[in-house]
Amino acid sequence: MKIAILILSDPKVGEEALGRAFNALALAAESIKQGDETEIVFTGTGTRWPVELSKPTHPAYGLYQSVLPSVVGACNHCAIVFGAEVAVNSCGLSIIKDNELAGTQGLASIRRYLAEGWQTLLF
Repeated sequence: MKIAILILSDPKVGEEALGRAFNALALAAESIKQGDETEIVFTGTGTRWPVELSKPTHPAYGLYQSVLPSVVGACNHCAIVFGAEVAVNSCGLSIIKDNELAGTQGLASIRRYLAEGWQTLLF
């Protein structure tokens, strides 16, 4: 299978967001283990997650580290709008702007995953 996992939840809103991000990473780990082609994208307020997940004291740190090779990056415009651009860059993640939409500085294309037949999940 080809599985695209898009993390949109905002780490600033508490437990539910942590549950969403943790489950997204758990699905990624299981998919990778099963040999599925797996890509993780941080978009929307989810662009705030990488800096949090990169802290060794974070409860999902180990899980995040285990799936990090499948993280393709973070949405450019979203990172800018939600104040995460510097943090995303400090984590060494790629900035994704393959959807050149008017009025933005380039977004991550979600449609691409659908058009290419990926199972696309939003968390």
